[in-house]
Amino acid sequence: MLNNKKIIVVLPAYNAEKTLKLTYAEIPFDIVDEVILVDDCSRDNTVDVARKLGISHITTHDRNKGYGGNQKSCYDKALELGADIVIMLHPDYQYTPKLIPSMSYMIAMDLYPVVLGSRILGGGAKKGGMPLYKYYFNRLLTLSQNILMGQKLSEYHTGYRAFSRKVLETINYQANSDDFVFDNEMLAQICFAGFEIAEVTCPTKYFPEASSINFGRSMIYGIGVMTTAWAYAFQKLGLMKFRIFEPKKSGEL
Repeated sequence: MLNNKKIIVVLPAYNAEKTLKLTYAEIPFDIVDEVILVDDCSRDNTVDVARKLGISHITTHDRNKGYGGNQKSCYDKALELGADIVIMLHPDYQYTPKLIPSMSYMIAMDLYPVVLGSRILGGGAKKGGMPLYKYYFNRLLTLSQNILMGQKLSEYHTGYRAFSRKVLETINYQANSDDFVFDNEMLAQICFAGFEIAEVTCPTKYFPEASSINFGRSMIYGIGVMTTAWAYAFQKLGLMKFRIFEPKKSGEL
């Protein structure tokens, strides 16, 4: 705990057998209270490795629900277990768990309700080996989103995120896509609800075992990102309404 806030790390896992142990070993358990792993119908031994590591809460999907669908299960379980701070960390060891204390502290001390680990600040993306086409695609999308949404984030596409309980109880993340654009829709919801977002410099690693989407999926993701940004702009202007920006109904997780 930090400042009497319960901290839970959620690991949305898919075929993470080779990297899960490395990721788990760096989680700072002096402040992290519990770990949740949701396995999205992996085709390897991710669940067996998780059990051997002693991960406290393991959920398995009987069918692949997608990256967004996996996160929905993660956040539902974290709220159910009484989390005050939820850290979403990929178990593919692309992002270092060593930033968890810094990210958690900013939320625990009520400085910010959302903290992102940015690969762009400090040049972490290029140093870590991000493919050039992905880097420039990231920069172009982020510039477009900042203009349409009136924000100043260094990137919207990091998979390393920390949220306060209030954020997860406010935004309707269940209305989001089950695919990769879920992350982007979630940030749009957070901005629309008026929550402030902090960013910390985050080193990153690109290697064969680290999960990454191919060029074709990247293009589909990019279209989804721009659709979300335009939807945000249209709703802010009062021209249209979209379900993802509606608040949760009473009683929903």
